[in-house]
Amino acid sequence: MDQKISQIEALLFVAGEDGLSVPELAKVTGFDKGALPTLLDELATHLIQIDSPLMLRTSDGRYVMVTRPEFGKLVSAYFDLPVNTKLTQAQLETLVIVAYQQPITRVEIDQIRGVRSAGTIQKLLLHQLIESVGRKEEIGRPILYGTTADFLDYFGLESLADLPELPDINDVTLDEEGQAEVALFDQIDDQGDTILESPTDEGQLSLMAKGTTATQEEHDTTTDTPTDEQSVAAKKEGENA
Repeated sequence: MDQKISQIEALLFVAGEDGLSVPELAKVTGFDKGALPTLLDELATHLIQIDSPLMLRTSDGRYVMVTRPEFGKLVSAYFDLPVNTKLTQAQLETLVIVAYQQPITRVEIDQIRGVRSAGTIQKLLLHQLIESVGRKEEIGRPILYGTTADFLDYFGLESLADLPELPDINDVTLDEEGQAEVALFDQIDDQGDTILESPTDEGQLSLMAKGTTATQEEHDTTTDTPTDEQSVAAKKEGENA
């Protein structure tokens, strides 16, 4: 298979349900836009020829890699296994983000979590806990996700209004390590310099006063004590007088 077709297949696999448009593929691969439709057709033909369980689907100008319909029951059976009925930490994180921020795109979920979530979103879709609720009106028109009625049933909620309120960041109780980190950042200004606290303590004021007095005395001594040359000159003036 042509190396260009392999690159397109890899990108579409990673893109998941969002898929990729011709302009997006051109931008990532550097291939000519005019040549991409032909390459995509060749990929679709190749998948058929090798009897792949995957196929290429196009919708709204976006190309998506999906499983063939005849494997639908098999895939559903996998997600119905007891080992897969319990949500993983990643799935719970993603589900919470969708529940509180819906409608939301995959990229926005990735930005919040700090990791790619395409696979996790796909599993939540198969669990029917989230669903596509439209597309965002921006470049690429990414899919918007929201929760389903099954989501409410899963968590025993009557409506989204029953979702518990998120805690106020000011009410979060930090452990000693967390408090130390916050205190450290509080001592740094916008330029990255450490902010010195005002010496309000009497002991600090006393030390500062002593330091100032000592510095002043040193300055006075340095200023008023005549040098050897000055002493010799003064002595000669006295003798001449």
